[in-house]
Amino acid sequence: MQLLLELFCEEIPARMQKCAADDLKALIADGLKESSMSFDEVHGYVTPRRLAIVVDGIPDAQPDVSEERRGPRVDAPEKAVQGFLKGNGVTLEECEKRDTGKGEFWFAVIDRKGRPSADVLQTLLPEVIHKLSWQKSMRWGEGSFRWVRPLQRVMCVLDGELLPLEVGDGIPCGNITSGHRFMGPEEFEVGFFDDYEKMLQHKKVVLKVVTRRKIIEERATELAEANGFALKRDVGLLAEVSGLVEWPVPLLGTIDSEFMALPDEVLTTSMRSHQKYFSVVAEDGKLAPRFIVVSNMEAADGGAAIVAGNERVLRARLADAKFFWDQDRKEKLASRVPSLKQMMFHEKLGTLEEKVERIETLAVELAPIVGADPQLAKRAAHLCKADLMTGMVGEFASLQGIMGRYYALDEGEPPEVAQAIAEHYAPAGPDDMCPSAAVSLAVSLADKIDTLVGFFGIDEKPTGSRDPYGLRRAALGIIRMILENGIRSPLLAAFGTAAELYGDRLALDKNDVSDSLIEFFADRLKVHLRSSGVRHDLISAVFALGGEDDLVRLVSRVEALTRFLETDDGANLLAAQKRASNIVAIEEKKDETRFDDTVDPALLKDANESVLFECLTETVAKIQPLLAEERYDDAMAVLAGLREPVDKFFDDVTVNADDPATRQNRLRLLSQIGAAMGGIAEFSQIEG
Repeated sequence: MQLLLELFCEEIPARMQKCAADDLKALIADGLKESSMSFDEVHGYVTPRRLAIVVDGIPDAQPDVSEERRGPRVDAPEKAVQGFLKGNGVTLEECEKRDTGKGEFWFAVIDRKGRPSADVLQTLLPEVIHKLSWQKSMRWGEGSFRWVRPLQRVMCVLDGELLPLEVGDGIPCGNITSGHRFMGPEEFEVGFFDDYEKMLQHKKVVLKVVTRRKIIEERATELAEANGFALKRDVGLLAEVSGLVEWPVPLLGTIDSEFMALPDEVLTTSMRSHQKYFSVVAEDGKLAPRFIVVSNMEAADGGAAIVAGNERVLRARLADAKFFWDQDRKEKLASRVPSLKQMMFHEKLGTLEEKVERIETLAVELAPIVGADPQLAKRAAHLCKADLMTGMVGEFASLQGIMGRYYALDEGEPPEVAQAIAEHYAPAGPDDMCPSAAVSLAVSLADKIDTLVGFFGIDEKPTGSRDPYGLRRAALGIIRMILENGIRSPLLAAFGTAAELYGDRLALDKNDVSDSLIEFFADRLKVHLRSSGVRHDLISAVFALGGEDDLVRLVSRVEALTRFLETDDGANLLAAQKRASNIVAIEEKKDETRFDDTVDPALLKDANESVLFECLTETVAKIQPLLAEERYDDAMAVLAGLREPVDKFFDDVTVNADDPATRQNRLRLLSQIGAAMGGIAEFSQIEG
């Protein structure tokens, strides 16, 4: 059988639609499983005015079940026996005696016939509808039922026939629905899903969001190209607009020429955030004086009145933006910096003006490391937050940094300074552009390091999935900038400087802050490198050496270690090292002592142990200078030379010799294998 459920209501906010459809689908699927009801598949659909679920392959009834229950002992008091019989709805004649080995007990076998699916669903579906949660919900009228918007009716059919539901608050339930609010408002009866979808299409409702999305993208592209332009791709806006209309009709509008002098980002943001318009670009990549609005209906005049109305609304929006643009340029960015003391960065960490002062100092210190001019870095850091005090950014917060760049260029600031103002927030995410210009790097690193040190210093670290200050994003941004630009930045020194600049604002000791941050960065680095196939245990093995805060050097070592362990020599040597480590650990526990003293050459009786000792001595001597020169592949090659003598040692030498002195010396020799390899990484951290 097929179940078709539709919840018809006022417009559901676009941002909530997908989650609601997924949640409702999951609730129904889980409820069916808990009711022992099988089904083939379940699908969810959503438009601005309806949530629909279709479930195929539902059986006529629940399966019959046979349940066995053990009762009291046969010689138990009569009251206990009668209680068991009454509780399970059986008579004593229907029970049987069984010897369990611990005495004779009464057993009842209860056969339960499965309930008809219609009965199960009439209980389940109202519960599911009430259980569906929303980010925000409301009550209406005099009822107590809560929903995202007023729920007008429920349509529910099972195998083509009405399945009445009692939802409560007088909400009607039937087998009828209606189409588009204006173009197909007539009600019609519903049977099966295929006819339901076709009838909605006839009534000017596109049920599937993927189809609405495709229609918008294809027709908008055709409109733009027919006029010699191209549609500006905007995946987020496309997803949102697809949730605002049931019958998408893209239309082309015109932007007044007087507004085309505004920065492209201002035009795009104003159209996108307020009006949900798509931008159009010319052949040269610049914004064209056109926009695309997606109407929710077909108009008799081809949409001329709709376009005219939207042009009128946009004209007013852009007039406001032009006013901000003109007014903001009357005051220089530098004059706005003192006003940042009116904005709090964090109550425990001071104002934005104080943050800017710290960023200036940090940027100057980082400038030589990233190859930037210290004075340009200082100037950019000084101005980087000033546009927060402009009218444009007050209206469109997403333009912070971007407007600072435009205003800085308009004031004649060096291009490097203007670029750094725009880029110092980047990268904002794993797919965001990463700065590469030296001044931008200095300011962006300084800003993020200051933020991380500050919040770690007041013990406001991310916990689980909670990260209200975006500290994971800030750390990932620093990691990406360092690795993608090959920056040899000593992080511990930068953390220390940042902590000192906070003075007595930090609750934790600066060394504790630095240690916590290095550990935090190790975790973030694992996440970042995992997508490239780098093993997390190898990163842990290198970090475990301690004192490593140069991420470029660390990753180079990890990459060399990865290549080494992919060879036979590397894999076998790792296995041998683990074997040696395990033997030493067992014997140390047994003897309650450690075998990390130096090896006595005079006690080396077997030729193979003498060869291993000599190889270990030579390996340590050769590896140290190679590591200092960061020639990690060469160091791994030297390490590979240990494989043969180690293998022969295990093949021919008895570690636990009868002579105590010989045994102790051989255990010390095994301990030296780990010590020699420990210059490369902490091999005990490596899995397998």
